[in-house]
Amino acid sequence: MEQHQPKTLFDKIWEAHVVERKKGFPDLFYIDRHFIHEVTSPQAFDGLKERGVSVANVNRTIATCDHNVPTLNQHLPIQEMLSRFQVEKLRENCKAFGIELYDLGHENQGIVHVIGPENGFTLPGTTIVCGDSHTSTHGALGAIAFGIGTSQVEQVLATQCLLLDKPKTMKIEINGELSKGVLSKDIILYIISQISASGGTGYFVEYSGSAIRSLSMEARMTICNMSIEMGARGGMIAPDEVTFDYVEGRPFSPKGEDWDKALAYWKTLPTDEGATYDEAYVFDAADIEPWITYGTNPGMGMGVSRNIPKTAAGASSKDMTKALAYMDLEAEQKLAGKKIDYVFIGSCTNSRIEDLRLVADFVKGKTKAADVNVWIVPGSNKVLAKAKSEGLDKVFESAGFQLRQPGCSACLGMNEDKVPAGKYCVSTSNRNFEGRQGPGSRTFLASPLTAAVAAITGEITDVRAYL
Repeated sequence: MEQHQPKTLFDKIWEAHVVERKKGFPDLFYIDRHFIHEVTSPQAFDGLKERGVSVANVNRTIATCDHNVPTLNQHLPIQEMLSRFQVEKLRENCKAFGIELYDLGHENQGIVHVIGPENGFTLPGTTIVCGDSHTSTHGALGAIAFGIGTSQVEQVLATQCLLLDKPKTMKIEINGELSKGVLSKDIILYIISQISASGGTGYFVEYSGSAIRSLSMEARMTICNMSIEMGARGGMIAPDEVTFDYVEGRPFSPKGEDWDKALAYWKTLPTDEGATYDEAYVFDAADIEPWITYGTNPGMGMGVSRNIPKTAAGASSKDMTKALAYMDLEAEQKLAGKKIDYVFIGSCTNSRIEDLRLVADFVKGKTKAADVNVWIVPGSNKVLAKAKSEGLDKVFESAGFQLRQPGCSACLGMNEDKVPAGKYCVSTSNRNFEGRQGPGSRTFLASPLTAAVAAITGEITDVRAYL
């Protein structure tokens, strides 16, 4: 009798999507869902036109505009020339190839990694790609999801497949109870600071352990979103009751008998007892406090109550010197009490309804510091509508926060939402690279709670003192 080989969640989904395998060649790998947006699709469509090729499966392709869009006055023509050009190109290409576009103003418009799960496009056991590195977000539902380059966007549009070498697997287990004021953003910033901004290179990561299982679906998305920030190909979490409850009843999720069949399959996906990974780490939730970055990559992070270290995992002393010079900070300096100028709550990392509720709950009855600009940018029109229906917009308004319209916004400054040179921004986004939020801008990555308290106090603050 054939011995059953224990398999990981990743192995099960990967093997189910290999169309063809030949020794010495990459796997021919099938893609269930392809998200496209205005930045990485124009060249791919040009390639199709040049070769006279149509889109293989328009029903498996979802288009929206998010990166370049303004987050104020979306009903008006886009002012910025390149942004306007790219959005218009996406409209033209979707029309020419018969792809439905969630354009500005559409109820489903928003950041690709927010609209996928909230509409039920993202399902356990599926494979998902997009010309955007943070596609790893969708892995939170137990999917293999990863970013691809523009030439690969063209391949998927033309064939619904990719040629891929199977990555190695890594398990990151976090056990125990999370302390007061610690959110999923703190967990992932902590992990990256421990294993470095390149510690996951070549791996697909599965997050597990009691601390991960205790998280809501949206909190899990935050963790998988930033897998890419440690160099990993993607991140995933095994589907469980939390996943199934989240997916059920969404517009595009299975219904009736199809739901029963899908659910039965999804329950077979979690990693088998005794399955092995190429690499594994175990962390204790008790070691994690509210976390914040001080440098110019997401691995340069520390507990908010601590002093800036002299060294960071994976960073040379030259890297540290350069990063601290750019941030105008010094080793051994305390970050708590540091004056800030901007707070940005948004991006595909932290712009979902739970994030906005957390912030509104904390700032209710409080007012922002006079000299701090606060931007709240929801991840989608659905999130915005929900926030308004719950009265969160009124809470933000009373606190002096500006609630804007959906888009990537100040996460990457490809639009009008830029942090001015030399100014400090506490941001719930995923990257703190030099100039990421605008030329010369300085970014501290943190959780929505740490961002909210900074907005009120006008400086970097340990939120635990206020809870």
